[in-house]
Amino acid sequence: MTQPEFRVASFADLTTDQLYAVLRLRVDVFVVEQECAYPELDGRDDEPTTEHLWVDVGGEMAAYVRVLDDGDGARIGRVVTAQGHRGHGYAAQLMGLALERIGNRRTEIGAQVQLEQWYARFGFERSGPDYDEDGIMHLTMIREA
Repeated sequence: MTQPEFRVASFADLTTDQLYAVLRLRVDVFVVEQECAYPELDGRDDEPTTEHLWVDVGGEMAAYVRVLDDGDGARIGRVVTAQGHRGHGYAAQLMGLALERIGNRRTEIGAQVQLEQWYARFGFERSGPDYDEDGIMHLTMIREA
């Protein structure tokens, strides 16, 4: 098996092929697989402080995470693994890398409710009630500084 390569880039540093792979993976999983029609292009990907983290396996984007700077803290989102690459721990490794890059800052995530325990292992705690986001139940989780 090809060794995974972990990559980080700002929007400006993404190549056209990398940007296409990011958007395709997110749409394939969130919109098509999860049958959730929502505004995937939310205007935050190209913010100067946004970081795109992904795992490349043999030239294929296997998993991806987006880190947003919210001023007083950070936000992790778009945590996704390609169907054919699940079960290798790539998303967990990306979460670790994202938290390293964020450092000692308050971090928020809007987690799908079935993943509450998965995010808890990274120090995130529930912060409020469940809510419906585009037909999928979510909850806000916070990791304090």
